[in-house]
Amino acid sequence: MVARHAGEPHRVATPLELFFDLCFVVAVAQAAAGLHHDIAEDHIAHSIPAYFAVFFAIWWAWMNFTWFASAYDTDDDLYRVTTLVQIAGALVMAAGVPRAFEDNDLTVITYGYVIMRLAMVVQWLRASRTDPARRDCARRYALGIGLVQLGWIGRLLLPDELAIPAQVLLVALELAVPIWAERVARTTWHPHHIAERYGLFTIIVLGESVLAASIAVQSAVDAHGGDIGLLSVAAAGILIVFAMWWLYFDRPARDLLVSLRIAMFWGYGHYLVFASAAAVGAGIAVAVDVETHTAHVGKVAAGYALAIPVAVYLLSVWVLHVCPQQPGPSTIAFPVVAALVLVTPLTPAPVQLTAGLLVALVVATVVTTRLRSVPEPGGGGSVDGRPAVPAQE
Repeated sequence: MVARHAGEPHRVATPLELFFDLCFVVAVAQAAAGLHHDIAEDHIAHSIPAYFAVFFAIWWAWMNFTWFASAYDTDDDLYRVTTLVQIAGALVMAAGVPRAFEDNDLTVITYGYVIMRLAMVVQWLRASRTDPARRDCARRYALGIGLVQLGWIGRLLLPDELAIPAQVLLVALELAVPIWAERVARTTWHPHHIAERYGLFTIIVLGESVLAASIAVQSAVDAHGGDIGLLSVAAAGILIVFAMWWLYFDRPARDLLVSLRIAMFWGYGHYLVFASAAAVGAGIAVAVDVETHTAHVGKVAAGYALAIPVAVYLLSVWVLHVCPQQPGPSTIAFPVVAALVLVTPLTPAPVQLTAGLLVALVVATVVTTRLRSVPEPGGGGSVDGRPAVPAQE
């Protein structure tokens, strides 16, 4: 297992990585469904901590594999088998999500998570044997991950009053392992590959919102004979998802990952991007339940089930993507729109107004980008703001 070059040309996601992501769709869908059900049943105090705990396990397991694969994807038989074991762990983890929401029981999720993480220990030990330049780094990863997994198993044996403090401590230790390991030697992750992988997972979590909008259309057409309220919720939900996609992918992120410190901040910060994007789907589903009078939660609370994740998504994209690439007064539009979105639940049409605000933000972003990319007279230029490439004769 030899480290891949960080500047390798044409580095793209492999079929195995795409298959890995596909299996995580199940876990993300289960988490969003659990959040939707709890909010619709007015179990909000229980839903939020349960969702963040479940989504952390999903995100962290995915993220660790992604960065490892960016540096050490040899695609040989042993690597494939180990990765398939991780996929099996992801499916076990997904199977435990309903129990985590219904009974606050993280046992099955913990087992699936530990399976995935121990497979990562095997991957790092293999890398430590064949990559002398980063041997100490790989060993630190293997040791740190292995010890924390013992902690997760031990947490299952603790009394209820100690379970949450232990969980917070273990999460902190999980987040600290890469920082500790990369201090001795940086792994050769590929910036373009990482940006692509994160973009693909963003599309996966946005898929939950697409599904919720589709259900709204189905409910309006089939069960309610073309209900105008449901159709407007469905149309607004679709516009929200389209706008979220546009705002994330408006500028390529690959050029942002220029140092380990920035990459760590960018990679860790995507927890909020992913978790909020999936939660938007739950919020749209709750809005559908309100329209069909099947929800047990008030309209204002239901409105915030959508407004809060949308606002978190906007602020996260603003911090991670917009501010580093488009500094200046124009960037203030993102936090302003996020603040306005948080007011929409107090209005009669929160979903529709949220959609309108996001569409307006997309328009403002497009106009600003185009104005910034217009070349000065005689200066040359291109539509994306980079110097124009002379045409080939």
